[in-house]
Amino acid sequence: MVSKSQIKLITSLGQKKYRQKNGLFVVEGIKVIRELLNSDFQLEKLFASEAIFDISEDQFVLADERELKKITFLKTPQTALALFKIPQPKLETLDDLTIALDGVRDPGNLGTIIRLCDWFGVKNLVCSKDTVDCYNPKVIQSSMGSITRVNVIYENLAEFLQDQDLVTYGTFMEGENVYQKQLQEKSVLVMGNEANGITSEIEKLISEKISIPQFGQSQETESLNVATATAIFLSEFRRK
Repeated sequence: MVSKSQIKLITSLGQKKYRQKNGLFVVEGIKVIRELLNSDFQLEKLFASEAIFDISEDQFVLADERELKKITFLKTPQTALALFKIPQPKLETLDDLTIALDGVRDPGNLGTIIRLCDWFGVKNLVCSKDTVDCYNPKVIQSSMGSITRVNVIYENLAEFLQDQDLVTYGTFMEGENVYQKQLQEKSVLVMGNEANGITSEIEKLISEKISIPQFGQSQETESLNVATATAIFLSEFRRK
């Protein structure tokens, strides 16, 4: 049975300040929970309609469908919800391509970018302080377990870039055609905010500006979604 205090705690974790206060985040769904259980992430508590996972009794709470509806962040509740401890971030050696995000705000975009980093073998994803929290329930859901294989850290992005002795690529509409560019894989690729792109502060720290050319003739077409653009850039970096 899920207690009132547990329901209050879980629902509060939808907000960043309570995730930080309690050092916990929410994971929903059997597949994603299993991925985290098989990683270095530490389980705090698991709520499920049956004993699906091999965990200790004190970490498990039997929850019926009605109770799961009270604690879910999804439209349709899963059969399992877990609380995991937020790990201490640690920047790994930058010996390959690193992605940096400058103010990405949409949880779905960040979750997809984490999955893309996992797919293309990018170990480090550096986020500006105003980028959406990677432990937001929507980010965790859309990352589909890739959060366990990508090192996501939050830094003062300007200071981080100033400290790196690497080529820093920035994505701009007026940048060089990425398909005709010789790209260095040991570098940093900066992706900007969904609406405003890369900030002027970060633009000053960019070594080379690159872009995805528009092949369609319509001038009404808006710029690409940041996650879609990230996929194209990553594909080009790995292809070269």
